[in-house]
Order: sequence, then structure tokens, then C-alpha cells
Amino acid sequence: MTRVLLVDDEPLVRRGISVTLSTEADIEVVGEAEDGAEAVSQVRRLRPEVVLMDIRMPRVDGISATRTIMAADRPPAVVVLTTFENDDHVYDALLAGARGYLLKRAPADDVVTAVRLAAQPDTLLFPARLRDLVRQRSRQPVASAPDMARLSTREGEVLRAVARGLSNPEIAVELHLGLETVKTHVAAVLAKLGVRDRTQAVIRAYESGFVVPDDGR
Repeated sequence: MTRVLLVDDEPLVRRGISVTLSTEADIEVVGEAEDGAEAVSQVRRLRPEVVLMDIRMPRVDGISATRTIMAADRPPAVVVLTTFENDDHVYDALLAGARGYLLKRAPADDVVTAVRLAAQPDTLLFPARLRDLVRQRSRQPVASAPDMARLSTREGEVLRAVARGLSNPEIAVELHLGLETVKTHVAAVLAKLGVRDRTQAVIRAYESGFVVPDDGR
């Protein structure tokens, strides 16, 4: 059972998502919050596995709340909610530690899929959307070529596979490696790049030019 916390300052939005998730036998909405400050408190109290977090809220916004939540031990996965697909704040939320983002008008199936994927640490949430977001940003690189040069050839192959959205078992099959070996390579990539998770590793790969966002390879 995946435990979910809903965070949005609009009760109708929280209600709609709650109704959507309540039909799934493997998902449980354990709480709600109306701003970032309450979200941080509820995460500490309820220990959800996934947080659906609005970005724009009074008092404490979703970016600040995500950053605080990610600083704790064993934090939940955060998926940010946004009204606009080209919201500049989405990118900042990903850099703060969010695993991905959802449009508030997203179909119910996307919401359910996002929760299930976010609960699995060896998956990348909606890789095509992440690629498009990086391409649209046209931001100066946050990682230099030497950072990527620290990766071994095999680690580079693994990172490129991660950017395409492959899970650890899928990478193992494609590269003819054992699953534990893949996990070791992924951990090494995260450590060498100084990032928390796959999402941030892929952002580094795109922004450094190691992976070209136009084709995802």
C-alpha cells in the first residue's frame, strides 16, 4: 500500500485527487495539507511514501517545502502539481528534490501512474516530459564536463539508459549486466555527480550536454 499526502491550497483540487486515488486498492491517501508549512509537519507525523505538492501556495510554497522535506532522513518522493506546463517554478522544484511533476488537469490515469512510479526509487517519472522541460529551459549548464568525465564508460551507459526512463531491471537486460551490478553503477553515478536521485542525475546529464535533450540519447 502506497501512502500519499495531498498538498494544495485549493480544497477542490485536493478533493478531486483524493477521489481519483481512493479507487485504487494499492494507494491510500493518509492526509492533506493546505500549504508548505503544514506539508512539512504532516510528512513528519504521517510518514507518507509519496507527496503530491502544489507549487504556488501561501506562507510556504511547494519549492521551499520540498527542499525542507528532502533534507530529512528517508524523505518521501515528492511530485509537484502545477497549473501551467511551462511554469518556471517546476524546474526549480525538481532541483530542490522533486521526482517529477503533474499538471492539475492531468487525466486520472496519469495521477495514479505518477504515484505508483514515484514510490519506486529505480524509475524515472515521465522521462519525455523531463527531457522537454530541460530543452525549454535553455539554462546555463549546472554541471561541467569534468563532472561527467569522472564517470566510467559503463556508468555513462547506465546514465544514458536512466535518462531514457529504463528501470534497473530493464538496464540489466539491455546492457547484459546483473541487477546488483546495475544498482552499484547507479549508486556510483549519483555519488560522483553529488545528486540525490535519478531525476537530478538526468538533469545534470542534459544540462552538461552529456545527454542531448533533443533525442534523449
